[in-house]
Amino acid sequence: MHLLVEDFLFSVRHERGQAEHTQRTYQALLGKFLAWAGTHGLRSWGDVHLTHLTDFLQHERDRKRSDAPDESKATLSTSSLYLQIAALRAFYKWAETEKKLAANPAENLSLPRRWKLLPKALTQSEVEQILKPLATAAPADLCDQAILELAYASGLRLAELRNLRLEQLHLEAGFVTVIGKGNKERVVPVGQFAVEALGRYLTVARPQLVRPKSPAAVFLTRRGTAFAHMTMWSRITRRAKRASVERHVTPHMLRHSFATHLLEHGADLRVIQELLGHSSISTTEVYTHVAGQRLREVHAQHHPRAK
Repeated sequence: MHLLVEDFLFSVRHERGQAEHTQRTYQALLGKFLAWAGTHGLRSWGDVHLTHLTDFLQHERDRKRSDAPDESKATLSTSSLYLQIAALRAFYKWAETEKKLAANPAENLSLPRRWKLLPKALTQSEVEQILKPLATAAPADLCDQAILELAYASGLRLAELRNLRLEQLHLEAGFVTVIGKGNKERVVPVGQFAVEALGRYLTVARPQLVRPKSPAAVFLTRRGTAFAHMTMWSRITRRAKRASVERHVTPHMLRHSFATHLLEHGADLRVIQELLGHSSISTTEVYTHVAGQRLREVHAQHHPRAK
């Protein structure tokens, strides 16, 4: 059973070109089912029937969250259950298509309805606060400044920032080429502030971070290696704390802020879709709700007859 999952994960990453994060998510979710199956005497995928899948999902539904306090009775959220079902359905669909399994019991699993959460965007003043350069010019600080400026200027995903290579930079022309989800390439303009921050980092800081075996990644850690997911995440959140921003800032909030602020200033939704690398306009449309809410707040605060 484990070997077939490994084949599926290889296909996800190398044949279907999905993000490394997606592969890790599938691996964790399917690993939970394998662990449950092992305790219930299931030794092959051929032994698994719809009743087993529903029993497992009921087990997950009733399971206490691992991060909940001892006295809490909080169980898994609908979103977590949704992901678990989606992982099983994706695996079985692949196994059926590749003729690895004769039947697909997961096709009868229905996905629970989940509420669409509105993205959390920073205000423009909060962004300015975060992007204010530090007085120090240490290599790590210049690296952080370049990451933050590029993240807000281009709306890149965290994985796209981490995997960005030197040959993808075209700073004189004012753009970068990005390899996004599904290995799709897109061209994203970069503003002058980001170009200057990147230029200073590449000229002053990166040469001090490079080691003999350093990769061609644009952003390097103090050890001269490419950033791991959590390392870059923590550097961004730490920098926001240093800037005394009260909210907990995540890398994705910079991407949300990029899209929201563009829309608030009149950018076309189709253009924002292209810049973000969304395959469907419906994914981008969520920002219309965020921008609309912000406009209502401004109207209520400043119009003399709003109240």
